[in-house]
Amino acid sequence: MSEYLLIAITCFGFGFAVAYWFKGKKLEEKLKTTNEEAERVIKDANRQAGTLRKEANLEIKDKFLKMKSDFDFETKETRRELNKKEQRLLHKEEKVEVKIEQADRKEREIGRKFRKLQKRTENLVRNEKEYKKLLDEQKKQLEKISGLTAEQAKELLIRAMENEARYEGARMIKRIENESNEEAAKKAKKIIANAIQRYAGDFIAERAVSVVQLPSDEMKGRIIGREGRNIRALEAATGIDLIIDDTPEAVILSGFNPIRREVARLSLIKLISDGRIHPARIEDVVQKVKQEVDATIKEVGEQAAFDLGVHGIHTELIKTLGRLKFRTSYAQNVLQHSVEVGFLCGIMAAELGLNQKIARRMGLLHDLGKAVDHEVEGPHALIGSNLAKKYGESYKIVHAIAAHHEDVPPSSVYAILVQSADSLSGARPGARREMLENYIKRLEDLEKIANSFNGVANTYAIQAGRELRVIVESSIISDEDAILLSRDVVKKIEEALTFPGQIRVTVIRETRSVEYANK
Repeated sequence: MSEYLLIAITCFGFGFAVAYWFKGKKLEEKLKTTNEEAERVIKDANRQAGTLRKEANLEIKDKFLKMKSDFDFETKETRRELNKKEQRLLHKEEKVEVKIEQADRKEREIGRKFRKLQKRTENLVRNEKEYKKLLDEQKKQLEKISGLTAEQAKELLIRAMENEARYEGARMIKRIENESNEEAAKKAKKIIANAIQRYAGDFIAERAVSVVQLPSDEMKGRIIGREGRNIRALEAATGIDLIIDDTPEAVILSGFNPIRREVARLSLIKLISDGRIHPARIEDVVQKVKQEVDATIKEVGEQAAFDLGVHGIHTELIKTLGRLKFRTSYAQNVLQHSVEVGFLCGIMAAELGLNQKIARRMGLLHDLGKAVDHEVEGPHALIGSNLAKKYGESYKIVHAIAAHHEDVPPSSVYAILVQSADSLSGARPGARREMLENYIKRLEDLEKIANSFNGVANTYAIQAGRELRVIVESSIISDEDAILLSRDVVKKIEEALTFPGQIRVTVIRETRSVEYANK
């Protein structure tokens, strides 16, 4: 049994030894294979690392060469720019040096002149003192010789020179007036006569109507309505007061705005003809009539511009111009007056060789301000000029509108033309009417102004106030003083009074010698 055990142990040991040897052999082979694989991987890695190193070196060299090329190019450009700037700076430096030299020369020259000037000033001061001393001595000698002080002699000399100057001035004024009046009067009369002959306007223009005739007095009750609701609705819609009194078959419309008064008049006529009078109907009719009146305003404005051959006027100015159809001045329709002034301006401009279209345009637009002067404060001439300027009219036209009543001084021939045409249109017979009280007051004011001057004996306003004759005392007023007096009277009339056209002032001086024969 022990033998078998020994044999078994021996076999087991031998088998274990053989197994260990085989295992060692396999491990050795595996290790060898692993080492070979590791060497191969290391070789491949080394080979790839070499390849990458070479590629990196090549890439670095390429970048380096490119950067070097760029750096060289930028360096060349920078050097070129620096060279240019250096050349410019050198050039400027040379100029500055030249200017400094010129400034130094000028400074030296100025200093030399200043020294000369100081010497001259000193000489002048010294001479002035000597002259003043001599003049004082001469004044004292003259005062001893004449027996008058310097102030008394100066006053006598000034008075003598003033009288002589006034006398010579009056003679010169008279001579110039005689020479200029001969030529100007002929030319002006010819131009004005031609203008009036070539334009034939109506003597009496249309007036705004403020009375509506009724078919019967029963219609007044219908207009008033139950508890006055109809008349209140009409007044509220139109802004015009309706006066219903004892006047047979008539209603009076009272309102300051002529456009609203016309709307009220037409609305009332339509309501009367239709017969249906109630608040809703009144509002509807008034609205329609307003549209019709607006269309009429634009149409008459366009017609006025067309009649005068004036084109390119702004639409708002056309509407403003059309509103003048419902405005009157001294019973003269302002739109008709504006058209008339436009024609007269064009005719006179043609006689003087000026632009007729510009002159007509000025004449047509000169009274624009009267269409809105009840809404805007200020003289209508300035209001109209602001409107024309706002809507693109030229400076000449704006100035002529502003100057036609001398709210601004006229500075062109066209402005004088508009003034003249405006006076012609308003002063011709039948163009305007005047209240008797205003007429008498104007005559009294004319005579009062003339009587306020020293040396005036009597005054007479004749030819409906178109001429003022002033009779002076010959012992107080000389012929030369009469010329100055006529000018002073005219100036005071222009400052104190407002009147259409012109007023002629005639100063009459006469010397009478009276003797009596006795027996």
